[in-house]
Amino acid sequence: MTLTIPDLKTQNLILFECISGSRAYGLDTPTSDTDIKGVFYLPKEHFYSLHSDYIPQVSNDTNDIVYYELGRFVELLLQNNPNIMELLATPDDKVLYRHPIMDSLKPDWFISKLCEKTFAGFANSQIKKARGLNKKIVNPMDKEKKTLLDFCVVFVDGKSIYLQNWLTQNQLNQRQIGLAVMPHATQMYAMYIDDGEQGFHGIMQKDNATQVSLSSIPKGMTPVGYLSCNLMGYSKYCKDYSEYWEWVENRNEERYQTTISHGKQYDAKNMMHTIRLLQTALDIAKTGKVIVKRPNRHELLAIKAGQSDYKTLVKMADELTIEISRAFATSDLKDEPNRIKILTQLIEMRTFLYSGYGF
Repeated sequence: MTLTIPDLKTQNLILFECISGSRAYGLDTPTSDTDIKGVFYLPKEHFYSLHSDYIPQVSNDTNDIVYYELGRFVELLLQNNPNIMELLATPDDKVLYRHPIMDSLKPDWFISKLCEKTFAGFANSQIKKARGLNKKIVNPMDKEKKTLLDFCVVFVDGKSIYLQNWLTQNQLNQRQIGLAVMPHATQMYAMYIDDGEQGFHGIMQKDNATQVSLSSIPKGMTPVGYLSCNLMGYSKYCKDYSEYWEWVENRNEERYQTTISHGKQYDAKNMMHTIRLLQTALDIAKTGKVIVKRPNRHELLAIKAGQSDYKTLVKMADELTIEISRAFATSDLKDEPNRIKILTQLIEMRTFLYSGYGF
């Protein structure tokens, strides 16, 4: 069985529907999208059947309209999921429809010290993401990938020189070089030049080689120098290269261009929501409530507009995290929601819904 958004509406399965996201936070601008979230319940015949294809949520293609099945909604509330906690606490002026049965789920039933981990924890994961983005923006990588040769250095006559430069100066190709292991020396090799008869293997046999190649060196040959290969450096470079170009391929181009245009070299929208989450977490610790509509609209929109320095925002986030930890440690909030009480209420809600009342 599948359910679509039109199915939810025509079958009167929606229990709660509201405007969410920036418009609920009071952070919308003229270009902001309108996100819709809500709660539905499964048809009786499906819920009580032997079907194992439980449908936890229904959404549109762009995921800006999402409805959670009642059981999934409660499950996420028990976990103090930030998005779902905010959904339950949506301001009345952003609620499009609320069935009276939804009033039986009280927001304060779910508020607990778990919110420190979920709200502040998620916010700090976004800071880590922002730091990674900042690193990528500040340190772009060339599309042409380096090879192992770029991580090799030659020692000749007591001096060091990059291998590529040394090859150019001596008008040599890396395939003319034979390498032999230096005893008791890690990643150090003696270098020999092929006189045209030796058939050395070169420094690397393939362009994408991850190890240098060794050759059989005839007795009596004199090394022309010694080569050091930074294999760890090359391995890290390959990892960074792969991550960078994967990010380029998958990044939200519009948000990236916005980031570039304000010149602050961080995802301003991401950082705005990071600070918002941390401030919401602090509210929870101090007031025991999820305050969805933020009172500091101008401050948060200034962050979104790139009017704050990146380091200043990271410092602000770090200080908020410390304050949140202290506030939760001294709060009277319960450690976690009363699971038995809430699940009992869920059963009563389903009993009512499937008894034929209400619709």
